[in-house]
Parts: sequence; structure tokens; C-alpha cells
Amino acid sequence: MKKNLFKRILVITLLVMVFSLLGAYIWTQLTYDAQYSSEFELDQEVVPLDNGWILYTADDAVKGFILYPGAKVEPEAYAFIAQELASQNITVAIPSVMLNLPILDVSKAEEIIGTTADMEWYIGGHSMGGAAAAMYADQHLDKVSGLILLGSYAADNDVLSASDLPVLSISGSEDGLSTPSKIKENSNHLPQTAEFVEIEGGNHAQFGVYGAQSGDNDARITLSEQQSTITQTIVNWLRDRDTGGEDE
Repeated sequence: MKKNLFKRILVITLLVMVFSLLGAYIWTQLTYDAQYSSEFELDQEVVPLDNGWILYTADDAVKGFILYPGAKVEPEAYAFIAQELASQNITVAIPSVMLNLPILDVSKAEEIIGTTADMEWYIGGHSMGGAAAAMYADQHLDKVSGLILLGSYAADNDVLSASDLPVLSISGSEDGLSTPSKIKENSNHLPQTAEFVEIEGGNHAQFGVYGAQSGDNDARITLSEQQSTITQTIVNWLRDRDTGGEDE
């Protein structure tokens, strides 16, 4: 009788584990798709490479930006930012990550950095993607030239916060997920020289182009305005790297 009870408990436990894992997998596949329209569209169709990367190359570019997507957000949602940065001679690479969760694929950047040694690479990302990028930077300070956080913040780390790595944090005043208070509370996990830019009226979802996101607040500016501010802020910041941080 005890053996039968043990077997039942074991079977039930295994079934709970299987259904829990299945449920978690299904959850990771319920992604936020890119939502471009006639009012806000790309210059050309996004075609991921065979290895899953979306690459916007710029002629004679010496700077590149690896942009990790947010959790469960399709990489195509950041194609507009990539397109606009490429037009300013900045190459942008956006990866497809394991189970759509960048925190599970922190070292994804190696696939690009390892094949382009002559490029000055900056790494960053949106939301969880930014947190994953910060983890990569913490582990590979010698491989990246800077970190760019979009509606995101870094967790506690080993060497990043004490380093002199250039860091740009762009946030939104209406962000309901990476809220202004969370950005401030976690600022000590970044170098003291980190630069913080808050977009007045911007929210979390408008760091990409994928519609509304659960838990977020309504933006007080248009998607176009927020995307434009993001790209111009990144362009200006990267140009400042050419002048030792001085204004041009």
C-alpha cells in the first residue's frame, strides 16, 4: 500500500513538473510582434539572416550597436531604431534569443563580435535585454566600448559599476515597468560616469514598435516622437565618444 502511494505521489509530481515546463514554454512563445503600419513604416521589409540576426549595416561604419530585444518581444520591433541608426553610419545587429528571453542568452553578442574584430562595438538592449547586455558587459569589459540601456537597468555586478565603461541610460517618464524610481534605485550598479536621459512622456512599449504592453502606462508622446528621441540621443552620445565626451 505504501509503495502504491509513493508511486502515485511520484507520478503526480512528474506530471506537475511536465505541465509546469510546458506552460512556461508556451508563455515564452506568446510574443509581442512588430506592429508597423502605413503611418509608421520601415523603408524596406525586415529579413532576418539564416542565423536569426537582423543586421543593418552602414557603409564605412566604425561603430556598431548590438541591441538585445526585450523579453518576449520580436527582434523586428526594433528595426526602425536600427534603420535610423544605420542611416547615421552606425551598424546595428539585433539577435533572436533563446526562448525569447535575453537573460537566457547573455553571450549571444559573441556571434557578432567574434567575426568583426575591427568594429567598435557597443552593447545594449531594451528592458530584460538591457539587463542581459549589462551582464555581458560586466563579464567582457575588454570586448565592448560602451553600454546603452533602453527602458532598463543593470543588476548587481562584479566589475561594471566600478569600471569607467561609458554608459547611456535612456528611460521614459511614463514607463510602468522600468519605472523612474527603479532606474534611480539601480543606478549604483552602473559606473559613476553613466549618463541618464529621461524622455518626458515616453513609456516602456514605445522603445520598440509592438503596441501596448501589460503593466505599462500610456505614453504622453507619439510613437514617432519617442523613437526619434531615442535614435537621436544614441547618435549624439556616440558622436561624443569621438570627442572624449566633449560637445561638438
